[in-house]
Amino acid sequence: MSEAGYFPEDAGQSPHTALLGSEFVGWDEASQTATMRFTVKREMTTWRGGVQGGLVAGYLDDVMGYAYVASTGGEAAPLNLDISMSLIRLIPAGAVIIGKGRVVKAGRRVVFLEGELLGEDGTLYARSTSTAIPTPRPTPSNTGMA
Repeated sequence: MSEAGYFPEDAGQSPHTALLGSEFVGWDEASQTATMRFTVKREMTTWRGGVQGGLVAGYLDDVMGYAYVASTGGEAAPLNLDISMSLIRLIPAGAVIIGKGRVVKAGRRVVFLEGELLGEDGTLYARSTSTAIPTPRPTPSNTGMA
């Protein structure tokens, strides 16, 4: 896996990146798979002690999105039309989870993505699919947020 040029330099400044605790691990060109690491913050959990379901979708969205960004060399980003996910087990507070996002197929008009969240021991926590449209990758300067 390689990190060169696939994790946007300004990504660490993104408010969602700070919230999720996203850390880019690598990109595998052959399988079109991005790998990320997240450390679950207490603020992401419910009184059950695990990540709230909608916030699980945030982790999955992040890793699937970075897979597409990486596949375009940082030129484009997906804009989701839908996300479907299966919550397989509770993700505990404080857990370090590994996200795997994969580009299944990317065309000029539509992008199909898959994602999964795993424990460091390989335990499967959640899976997802997404249908998205390709767009130019937003940056703080081109969105007016800088």
